[in-house]
Amino acid sequence: MAEPIEWADFEKVLICAGTVLKAEEFPEARKPAWKIWVDFGPFGVKKTSAQIKALYSAEELVGRQVVGVINFPPKQIGPFVSEFLLTGFPTEEGVVLTAIERPVPNGTRLA
Repeated sequence: MAEPIEWADFEKVLICAGTVLKAEEFPEARKPAWKIWVDFGPFGVKKTSAQIKALYSAEELVGRQVVGVINFPPKQIGPFVSEFLLTGFPTEEGVVLTAIERPVPNGTRLA
């Protein structure tokens, strides 16, 4: 079981809604992945690499609202710099993206 955290710890994590603008192949990735660009409203457009190809096509992703952790430091993944963590749940079939039940403005923070 995970250790309890304080409210202040949770407040440090910037978890926001954004809309996928573009998804491209990432042939240099070790495991099948997409390069994804997401509009986080007032936080700007950020990019990431996501191993979600097993369940999502590029066409399915564009226009979809997703949930990302946007205040991690950038991470170099091969020739690509990832600027946020796309959230989801690992399953035997692949990662299932965290879903937003109805549209919210881009940049809305999880509360």
